[in-house]
Amino acid sequence: MSEHEYRVGLTWTGNRGTGTSGYRDYDRAVTLHGAGKPDLLASADPHFRGDGTRWNPEEFLVAALAECHLLSYLHAAVTLGVVVVDYRDTATAALTQSGNGGRITSVTLRPHVTVEDAAMLDAARSAHALAHEWCFIANSVAFEVHIEPETLMARPTPE
Repeated sequence: MSEHEYRVGLTWTGNRGTGTSGYRDYDRAVTLHGAGKPDLLASADPHFRGDGTRWNPEEFLVAALAECHLLSYLHAAVTLGVVVVDYRDTATAALTQSGNGGRITSVTLRPHVTVEDAAMLDAARSAHALAHEWCFIANSVAFEVHIEPETLMARPTPE
């Protein structure tokens, strides 16, 4: 067993000059940074007085699950001898708010995978189960992660 540590810096940049003197008196603007990486501009969801042009924590969570599934899927594909030539996902999350709190109740990943050859389609489809089993993030959350994959064969190039 090995352990890894991940560091992310966060700076609140939403002080309009009076700090948190009132609920409407500050921005939810945040800058996330990490060594050797570009800064990410973040905020709250617009429903919670945030800036819709910036990433919010809920989107980061969905993105983390989608990327983790992708990376685990690519590993599973190689293990099963599947050549993936394209992978796209349109992931969504459901959030239930209760008072000042709430929780993500589910995330649905919708990977669209294109493989090199029709003979790989069955293995490509089964690779999603392995990816879900291997995904560190999916193994860490307390809600259901649904996978609704679509697997296609690459169109043969005309001769």
